[in-house]
Amino acid sequence: MRRADRLFQIVQYLRGGRLVTAAMLAERLEVSERTIYRDIADLQSTGVPIDGEAGIGYIMRSGFDLPPLMFNREEIVALVTGARMVRAWGGTSMSAAAEEALVKIETVLPDKERSQVGGTRIFAPEMGLPRATRNLIDRCETAAEDRHILTFSYIDKGEIKTDRRVQPLGLWFWGKVWTLVAWCELRNDFRMFRIDRMEDVTDSGQVFTHVPERSLAECLRQLEEKYGPQ
Repeated sequence: MRRADRLFQIVQYLRGGRLVTAAMLAERLEVSERTIYRDIADLQSTGVPIDGEAGIGYIMRSGFDLPPLMFNREEIVALVTGARMVRAWGGTSMSAAAEEALVKIETVLPDKERSQVGGTRIFAPEMGLPRATRNLIDRCETAAEDRHILTFSYIDKGEIKTDRRVQPLGLWFWGKVWTLVAWCELRNDFRMFRIDRMEDVTDSGQVFTHVPERSLAECLRQLEEKYGPQ
């Protein structure tokens, strides 16, 4: 994650009006607490009204909001294209959210830029994903966000079925196939599971603890070490 994106996310987390500790932010953003302390100090120095101190927590004074964002043509094309892709190939909730995002983006743009939204010439034809698959994508995304352990039966490419209990870390899209990236408790290692080969998926409701050695960041590190930058 770029530093600018991380600073933006910190502001969003603090806008809830509740005390947030550096440890909570560090865990959520997968950086060290020292990095969070430095980011908070930099935000405060630019006038963002953040109160608090290290070891106690931080809170943002009410009334603060980010200035409106403006987009150039290339940024509009990227946003519209991304939203169209999600609408065509994402989960049920993702697709609806992408449609709503396009509406919101269009309403805040000046007239000249607004015309570029509908005029973007990049399209994403529907893949015809079954509704059950779209719903499963949403369920896996929610489980990864909430850190809920998932159980399911998995059918591998050799048509061998095994029961799995995993700690979901994220979703990857490969153009035609969605995979769930997770820490598999059966294999005691990182694994990727094709969404369309998962059956009887159940959210256990059990929350797993963030462990650096089993995190998405560590999974990416191992992949880069094996295959090069992803």
